[in-house]
Formats: sequence, C-alpha cells, structure tokens
Amino acid sequence: MSSDLSSNNEVVHEILDLFRIYKDGTIERLKGYEIVPPSIDPHTGVQSKDVIISPETGLSARLYIPKPATNPSQSHDKLPLLIYFHGGGFCIESAFSPLYHNYLNSLVSAANIVAVSVNYRRSPEHPLPIPFDDSWAAVNWAVVGGDEWVNDLADLNRVFFAGDSAGGNIAYNLGMRVGLEGLSGAKLEGVILVQPWFGGEELIGSEAENPDFVSTMRTLWRIVWPSLTGLDDPIINPNKDPKIADMGCERMLVCVAEKDLLRDRGCHYYEGLRRSGWKGTAEIVESVGEDHVFHLFNPTSANAIALLNLFVSFFN
Repeated sequence: MSSDLSSNNEVVHEILDLFRIYKDGTIERLKGYEIVPPSIDPHTGVQSKDVIISPETGLSARLYIPKPATNPSQSHDKLPLLIYFHGGGFCIESAFSPLYHNYLNSLVSAANIVAVSVNYRRSPEHPLPIPFDDSWAAVNWAVVGGDEWVNDLADLNRVFFAGDSAGGNIAYNLGMRVGLEGLSGAKLEGVILVQPWFGGEELIGSEAENPDFVSTMRTLWRIVWPSLTGLDDPIINPNKDPKIADMGCERMLVCVAEKDLLRDRGCHYYEGLRRSGWKGTAEIVESVGEDHVFHLFNPTSANAIALLNLFVSFFN
C-alpha cells in the first residue's frame, strides 16, 4: 500500500475496490499492489529483467525474451517488439504485478516476441498526462537502443503497442502520437486495444442503463486527471478527435467483451476509425460471455486462449 494510515483520517474518495483517498492526501490501494521479481519462468522458459529508464523520475520497465532467444549458440532472426501498457485505471497494478508478469510470460512464449512492459508512474500521485508522458519516454528509450535485449533481438520495423483497459487507452493515444510525430528509426506496425477505457459526455449503448457505473467512471477520470476540462477530450473520447485518421500504424485490433460495461465504447471507437478515412486495416473481436479483462484473471479459459492465439497471429 502507498503509506501508513491514520485511524482517525477521513475518507474523501473511495472508488470501487481500487483505492481510497484520505483527507490528508494519503492514498490506500486496495488491490493491485503485489509485485513479483523478474525470473526465468519455469513453465515457458521466458526470461525477464527489470531496467530503470529514467533515474530522475523512477520510470522503469520489465523486459521479456522467449526461450529460443536465450541460446547464444544459435543464430536468430530478429523478433517483433511488443511494448505493453498495463491496465488498472491509471492508479493500480504495475508492470511487476503477478497478473501482468504471468500473462506476459505466456504471451512472449506463444508469440516468440521481445516485450517491454512499461511501469509508468500512476495517478493520483502522478496525475494524467504523466502516465502518457512516461509511456512515450519508454517507447523512445526502447527504439533508440535503450537495452541490449532490444538491440540484439528485436526487429524495429515490426513494433507493436498493446494494452488493456487504461493501458489500452495509452496504446491508442501513443499510436496517435506516432502518427503525428513519427517514431525515430522504427516502424509501428500494429496496435492492440484490449477492452480499452474510453468515455465521453454523451451516453452510448448500454451506458444509459448503468448510471452508477457511468458516474463512477466519470469520478475516476476526474481523480486521475484533475485538470480535465471535459470527457470529450480526445484522450478520453477518440471519436471527438478531428485527427482520428492519423493513427500511426498499419493494423489495428480492437478487443471487446460481451459483458464488459466498456464494450460499447470500444465498438464506438472501431466504427469511428473505420469511417474516418484511416488508411490502415482494423478488426474488432468480441469475447462472448466474458467481462472486463477476463483473460488476465482466467488465462487458461477457452476464450482467453482464443484471445491469446489471436494476438499471436496479429504479431506474426
């Protein structure tokens, strides 16, 4: 948890089962604070290590390489590079949490890719846009040779962004940034948005039937981004972005889940991208009967394995 608590301290905000904010500014994370060390995974042989990207800010990442790449006696073709952004409402979880460590081990092994899982600074202590700026710094660090694993093993002409929930929002916004600013010495081939956290002022789809959820999400947006001027900001509502067609990749995969209350926002974005005149290829896939980020919590289920196989096909 973030720090010691005073038993007499008044709770100002409590969001779902994510965190509490106390009157004195103390933040208590209620979940997503567990961490595990990097490892050689006994099930997949995937090797991971942690790196500091910026000592000044504490920005860091966990890097992963698949088992075949760890054999120095073999010559290797360069592998696709995945830069992954974890979810958690910008405020919980990390690149070092067991949830993401285990999933990245499975994904890196199945897809035979190099992965950089970004440990951006989190809100509310570090409000938006800091998580976006950290993630962009991590992307540029990776593609300009920040680490020998990336230098030796990754094909910088096959870079992918992916993320779930809030991380899906980051993956989207950084894909847009590549389209507007470019990516020095590298090519962003594809972006995967897994049940991305988008929003907007106008209710769409099932949102009108779930006012408590909508109210909570709107409160959370304003906590993680106190200077927010409105929920139609293009960072939150990409369909309001006049530059939506400038997405900086060739391929986009949007993944939604049938029972996820963010489902309609993902579908809405997909339809807006298709109508925008963007030159790339977009696909949307729905996991029937599933809820938000089900693949992380039940990774051996049939639908989670199907999603994993879809990612593997997308990378390769």
